[in-house]
Amino acid sequence: MTTFNQTEGINQTMTTPSHTDIQSLSEEVKLASDPFTKLKDAMQSVIVGQDELLHRMFIGLLANGHLLIEGVPGLAKTLAVSSLAKGLDTTFQRLQFTPDLLPADLTGTMMYRQDSGEFVVNKGPIFASIILADEINRAPAKVQSALLEAMQERQVTIGSDTFKLPDPFLVLATQNPIEQEGTYPLPEAQVDRFMLKVLVGYPSHDEEREILNRMAKTSSNTDVDCVMHAESIAHARKLVDQIYVDDNIADYIVNIVQTTRTPEQVSEDFAVFVENGASPRATLALTLCAKANAFLEGRGYVIPQDVKDLAHDVLRHRISTSYEAEAEGVTADNIISSILNFVKVP
Repeated sequence: MTTFNQTEGINQTMTTPSHTDIQSLSEEVKLASDPFTKLKDAMQSVIVGQDELLHRMFIGLLANGHLLIEGVPGLAKTLAVSSLAKGLDTTFQRLQFTPDLLPADLTGTMMYRQDSGEFVVNKGPIFASIILADEINRAPAKVQSALLEAMQERQVTIGSDTFKLPDPFLVLATQNPIEQEGTYPLPEAQVDRFMLKVLVGYPSHDEEREILNRMAKTSSNTDVDCVMHAESIAHARKLVDQIYVDDNIADYIVNIVQTTRTPEQVSEDFAVFVENGASPRATLALTLCAKANAFLEGRGYVIPQDVKDLAHDVLRHRISTSYEAEAEGVTADNIISSILNFVKVP
């Protein structure tokens, strides 16, 4: 099938892979996803429950996207991020966001050396592969904005020089949904840079009992064995790019995102709850996340369930709800659920 790309003005040939090609890719994906299974096992030796959080962290790692993790204190958010860094052969930095933090405290600054009479670059803690931005909403907007270039462009400008960040580069930011005193809401541009927003809930009774058995000690072992290297991540990302997305699945993704902008398709009563829908960046994010999910499942192709599984995490922070929604207690997740029920599944 040949399509004409109006943006580039050239003919592009799109070929649908054969069943044999997809089967061969699936076999390769199964082998490449095995290290992620080992990484999950290694992390679960320290973390009880939170399977969804761990899975979303792997999705972000594979899809080269950042995570905003929201949950009350004490749910092992920080432990999960540090465990991920230990399981990977990468560098890790924890940045504690506070009201007095300055942008240079993240990115670095120019320092004058008296012995040489020259200015030299002193790189900040942002130059690490895994970044934990702890309580990101406690720092003012100028500090939050300092992350924008790093998150989007994978580079940092200090003075007149621009420096590339390491690969992989993953920002996992946490915020507390309850204590809002002394916090600064994240700007829309900043929120949109996060590929996923993950909500972390309380553990079940059995999980909390297991936490008690493991951690109710004056000194608990939180060491995680290193089971994966950066080369494995780079290889896995190349396979994620090759995972097949059928035209019907692609249309399904576009229909979901576009319905967030035209909620009147669902019903006029429903439309009053949506202030603004998701941008095309959400379409790209949902596609990449669905492909990463297929990779972790050992498949070389995307199915509708991959899209459904990640839709809430991709869209919940990209949909602006109205005052009517707040008054009625309708959340972005409620809106997404209604849209998923409305849009026809291929």
